[in-house]
Amino acid sequence: MAQDTEELKREIEFTRQDMSGTLDAIGDRVSPGRMIQRRKNRIAQAFGSLRDSVMGTAHEAKENLSEASDNATEAVKHAPDMVAQRTAGAPMVAGGIAFGIGMLIAIAFPATEAEEAAGEKLRGAIEPVKEDLVQSAQQVAQNVKEPAKQSVESLKEASAEAARSVASSAKEATSDVKDEAMSSVETVRSTE
Repeated sequence: MAQDTEELKREIEFTRQDMSGTLDAIGDRVSPGRMIQRRKNRIAQAFGSLRDSVMGTAHEAKENLSEASDNATEAVKHAPDMVAQRTAGAPMVAGGIAFGIGMLIAIAFPATEAEEAAGEKLRGAIEPVKEDLVQSAQQVAQNVKEPAKQSVESLKEASAEAARSVASSAKEATSDVKDEAMSSVETVRSTE
């Protein structure tokens, strides 16, 4: 009989410790501060992944550009020989190559006054379009700002409600465990 009482006391103590750990874990899980910290960690990880993918892309683009530059340099070195080989008997190809070389030379020298005037005229025509695009972007930013604020507020409210609900459930569970423990103690005492 004494052995059964001791065994019941050990079981009650074990159950109490186990439930205490469970309640601590539940409290940690639903703590608003911990919920916010976990959310921040997830957002930081997402931005870190995005940054890594963008930086990886930039690094790859740099390598590809470097490789393309090396290939272009090699092509320019061997261009005269290749032009001579490929244009033999093909006047249209020779004309296209000559046009391309002319374009490269035109790019290498500064623009004339007529070209500058045409560029200014084109910039003047583009300016209103640029202003419209800037205004549109600002409107989009304004339109997105309010729904984002509402979403944040909604998330805060939902988090607070969840925390209150879990706290209430934890209190009820604690009360139930306490009642059950007391009942077990009473049962043990009555059997003594």
